Amino acid sequence: MDLNFCSLSSGSSGNCYYLGNEFHGILIDAGIPGTSVRKFLEKMNISMKTIMGILITHEHIDHIRGLELLTRKFSLPVFTTRKIRSSILQFQNLAPSATIVEIPLKKKFNVAGFEIEAFPVCHDAPETIGFHISAGHKKITIATDLGHICENAAPYIKTANLLVIESNYDEQMLVNGQYPYFLKKRIRSDHGHLGNHQASSFLAENISDNLTHICLAHLSKNNNTPEKALETLYKTFSEKGIVLNGKQLISVLDRDIPGCMIKLTG
Repeated sequence: MDLNFCSLSSGSSGNCYYLGNEFHGILIDAGIPGTSVRKFLEKMNISMKTIMGILITHEHIDHIRGLELLTRKFSLPVFTTRKIRSSILQFQNLAPSATIVEIPLKKKFNVAGFEIEAFPVCHDAPETIGFHISAGHKKITIATDLGHICENAAPYIKTANLLVIESNYDEQMLVNGQYPYFLKKRIRSDHGHLGNHQASSFLAENISDNLTHICLAHLSKNNNTPEKALETLYKTFSEKGIVLNGKQLISVLDRDIPGCMIKLTG
């Protein structure tokens, strides 16, 4: 069975990802307007009727902006932890009919035939999680807001076939940029965001033939560019003596528009 993944948007202005097969699909985060989610999916000939739920990583607005419409108009259930649920309800006036299913950490649950496990990551929200999703023999890990890769997150990232990992900022662009000092400090902290060098170093140390797709995500509009992120990754690989043999496909996810559909077979 083929597994299809597509980023609808990835960045500080909004995050939303689609994962599906020929029968059903799910969304991971809903940080763009619900109308945009529907429009983007319909352009890919994916009906909203096939979407079985939304996984939410944390309550920051760039991850939940579209929840109100998606839960009200399309009756999509939301899957997240109890703590994140409480935070969401402080920021979003969801309809009374909205369904939020509380999920455990580091324990498997199922949505639409996908086996899913949420794991904690380090970010400056009351609670932030990543998702490790299995379908058949394929494993997808999504970790897009984290200040560093902790021991809780590392095992899930290492075992992915398709990895969506944050590569938020270029160190020099951030240091020399116009952001105030407190914001630069927050971004660079262990509970802020993952920079190009951090993501690249981890990938260089843990890359394997099982990891066939690397998607660099959540790039900063002001402190990074796709070219910088890729340059850092390839330079780090070169310094570590890693020669890519065509088994790893590397892409940078766009901030504002859907990317190409990635198909995993098997």
